[in-house]
Amino acid sequence: MLMRPEIKAAIEALLFASGERVAEGDLMELLQLGKTDLEHIMQEMIEDYHDSGRGIQVLKLDDGYIMATKAEYSVMVSQLIKPVSRRLSPAALETLAVIAYQQPVGKAEIEQIRGVRSDRVLTNLMEKGLIKEVGRKPIPGRPLLYGTTHEFLKVFSLSHLDELPRPKNGEENLE
Repeated sequence: MLMRPEIKAAIEALLFASGERVAEGDLMELLQLGKTDLEHIMQEMIEDYHDSGRGIQVLKLDDGYIMATKAEYSVMVSQLIKPVSRRLSPAALETLAVIAYQQPVGKAEIEQIRGVRSDRVLTNLMEKGLIKEVGRKPIPGRPLLYGTTHEFLKVFSLSHLDELPRPKNGEENLE
């Protein structure tokens, strides 16, 4: 059985190598740990990375964990990596904000809030993996409802949607 420092090192290697969210279940299985033990170790790692002044952090995303760049370094990192496919137009950012704050939300509501058609923007956001179809509205025609993805959280260095900045006065209701 691995000692605590070795377990942390193994988790760090797994999160780094994956580059994506690693499910708790996968970590428990690989490291032969129970849920409570894993949660305690992961909380320690989250605090260690937060307190150490490093440029990366460990984030909990739903039922898993990911290693990500801290928000304050994301601009510098993006200049190095220049992810062309990640560039978002003002229309895409506006649409993404509507979805993030109003989800689950339908295309009609998005277009009503924005005042313009959003077909192409929605398609682009789905192709980038930032939004997904999360269901259908229980009205005639059963229109699709959209919500954000884990990739959205990762790109914007968020653990949960409740970490989104609060709208400024007068913007509480995006309608």
